[in-house]
Amino acid sequence: MLPRHMQRLGRDWVAHWDSPQRFCWNSRISNSVRWPDHYSWAPYLSTADFTVNWRPPHFFGPWRPPHFFGPWRPPHFFGPWRPPQYWNWQPDNFTHNSSFHLSNPNMKSEGDEPSSKRRRHSGQNDVCSPNEEISSSNQNEAVCLSTPPKNEKENTANTRGLIKRNWEYFCHHSKTMKILEDKQIDQNNAEDKGKFDFTVMSYNILSQNLLEDNSHLYKHCRQPVLMWGYRFPNILREIKQLDADVLCLQEVQEDHFGMEIKPSLEYLGYHCEYKMRTGRKPDGCAICFKISKFNLISSNPVEFFRHDIPLLDRDNVGLVLLLQPRFHCKATAAVCIANTHLLYNPRRGDIKLTQLAMLLAEIASVAHQKDGRFCPIIICGDFNSVPGSPLYSFIKEGKLNYEGLPIGKVSGQEQFPRGQRILTIPIWPPSLGISQSCVYEVQQQRQEENTGEEKKEAKLEHTEEIIIAAEKFPSKLQHHFRLSSVYSHYLPESGVPEVTTCHSRSAVTVDYIFYSAAKDDSAAQPGAEDTFDGSLKLLGRLSLLTEQDLWTVNGLPNEHNSSDHLSLLAQFRLIEE
Repeated sequence: MLPRHMQRLGRDWVAHWDSPQRFCWNSRISNSVRWPDHYSWAPYLSTADFTVNWRPPHFFGPWRPPHFFGPWRPPHFFGPWRPPQYWNWQPDNFTHNSSFHLSNPNMKSEGDEPSSKRRRHSGQNDVCSPNEEISSSNQNEAVCLSTPPKNEKENTANTRGLIKRNWEYFCHHSKTMKILEDKQIDQNNAEDKGKFDFTVMSYNILSQNLLEDNSHLYKHCRQPVLMWGYRFPNILREIKQLDADVLCLQEVQEDHFGMEIKPSLEYLGYHCEYKMRTGRKPDGCAICFKISKFNLISSNPVEFFRHDIPLLDRDNVGLVLLLQPRFHCKATAAVCIANTHLLYNPRRGDIKLTQLAMLLAEIASVAHQKDGRFCPIIICGDFNSVPGSPLYSFIKEGKLNYEGLPIGKVSGQEQFPRGQRILTIPIWPPSLGISQSCVYEVQQQRQEENTGEEKKEAKLEHTEEIIIAAEKFPSKLQHHFRLSSVYSHYLPESGVPEVTTCHSRSAVTVDYIFYSAAKDDSAAQPGAEDTFDGSLKLLGRLSLLTEQDLWTVNGLPNEHNSSDHLSLLAQFRLIEE
């Protein structure tokens, strides 16, 4: 006869073990509290006495006893403990309080994928050939994905699912791109010539809170790989292996940042700046840089919410840092690094463009130098817009005539956009204080007041031209940065689109690294006037993957990549002019 406290299944209970054993309360619906379309996953491991304090999540309302209450019977798995077959990580990788609730009880095991994906990619299992893979000792090798051989056994799960991403190095003399294993090749003694090389990563790490709120996007995933206790070690391992000098992270959950992410990155030699969203969702953007490479000049958070402007009712944010290189540069050298996560809603292109204009205005303020030019600029983030869309084109080309543009076509996220309302002219009200040139109007006036008479007259003439142009073409936006994208977004040989995110609903490119390119940068886009004090040359980048590549490993997240986004990584050379 079991003690009474062992009979209270579904309540707080304590189990005492006379000999060290391992026990896992991991059974599915039949041995746990059931709610419609949900099931609990609350694993606990111990080698001695342990306590399970289980309560339903607060949003399920008053608790009701499960229908199977009655005389308690020992679960079928009592006896010597064995890990369930759907576990594929070691216990030391797993946190004691991890739990996750999914909206669909009929989960697919790894290897399964949404039916639309199976139909689209059946029979296609492309992975890198051995001669294209990067050595595991190389820090530039990605931690990404791959498909296991068909004859591989189940118990080798820790070695499967790994597709390695190549380092693509730009040869500027021949204006060609080479796939190399070592990004330090052909650096031409940059440090000896007063040039400064550094790497930048942009990575949406997938907030656990957002993952659980949008569980329908991850029906293709196995439950264990969605737990934060499993995901964070993978994310940290990838960051450590790629070893970027600057990290721009999106969807960084506040509690995880304070307790785990920031301490871990500080241990690796980074200084971290963070800006949380202004609403109820507890995630935000972080920029972390190696203190061995940069000094912090200023940190400037950007809040896109304005209580007095109805258009700006969303809680997205941005963060802009001004960094000073520590070596081989003149004292006034600086680099402006910006990070943001724009609104997702495909039908609100008006909000997206306004948020972008606010970010560009802050960048113009931070990067502006005393001589009237800008320091080199790098803009990273999840822009929730696809290549070729009006928003993307505005960033790269520096201008956009939005007259007659439907609000749902701004980001290009939907093939058949539902937002048919035409953008208003102007998009944002004058009370925002940002001109159609995406600069602060007050800041522009102050700059004019602080310059000499000769420059002042020239700027006044230029301002008058802008005002006249604005009156003539009121629907035209512009900015004065010469920006290029690190990635070309299509495979050069086949033209197949690269993707930066892949889940049950879509696989597209929405993440970018834009930079102010040097005139002789063969990877850069031509155009724009010379308004920069110094510039950047793209030396190399970590290759992206296609949708087909990612579905060979069951999409994202998976066992080796613990976000629904891929990391972006680029190497730059700062050139002083």
